[in-house]
Amino acid sequence: MAEILALIDYGAGNLHSVANALKAAGAEGVRITADPDVVRAADRIVLPGVGSFKSCAAGLRAIPGLIEAMAERVHVGAAPFLGICVGMQLLATRGVEHGITDGLDWIGGEVRPIEVTDPAIKIPHMGWNDVVVRPHAPLIEDGEAYFLHSYHFVPDDGHHVAAMTDHGGGIVAAVARDTIVGVQFHPEKSQSFGLELLGRFLDWRP
Repeated sequence: MAEILALIDYGAGNLHSVANALKAAGAEGVRITADPDVVRAADRIVLPGVGSFKSCAAGLRAIPGLIEAMAERVHVGAAPFLGICVGMQLLATRGVEHGITDGLDWIGGEVRPIEVTDPAIKIPHMGWNDVVVRPHAPLIEDGEAYFLHSYHFVPDDGHHVAAMTDHGGGIVAAVARDTIVGVQFHPEKSQSFGLELLGRFLDWRP
């Protein structure tokens, strides 16, 4: 029987691109959903995100019971979880885009503007860039991925940094804790590198 993968629909993600990438990586039971009951029954959860931290957090909180269902399935049920782009940033304690907004606080830290000292370095950070893995990081491997963001996740605990990239300075490319992984880049736009990552997520038994 195919696993159920809950792809969270809260009005803030390029859902069909992510769903197609997951299917290309081998997923069979992808459910695009905002239903807490589906989330509680899911074997794996993917939280995408496109837009501002503030608007994405508001979209997630606007759906009754969704955050609670995600937390129950991940923290109690130990379901593997993947956050993508702003879906990764929402794991933080707070974001400061358009004012201070509470995140999920699943991985302590803050989402801040990317600061560069060289005017030749453009914001947003857009395009292909190296991903350099920290030792013992789950799922992530060294390679090149596609990024598009102006804010970055600064974790409180460096042990939660799974991979780094460089854009006028070091930027966290991935975070990890327990059964939770978040990536700042877009696997669905990262060609074979991204599909291989999604394939490892589908096979992950943390």
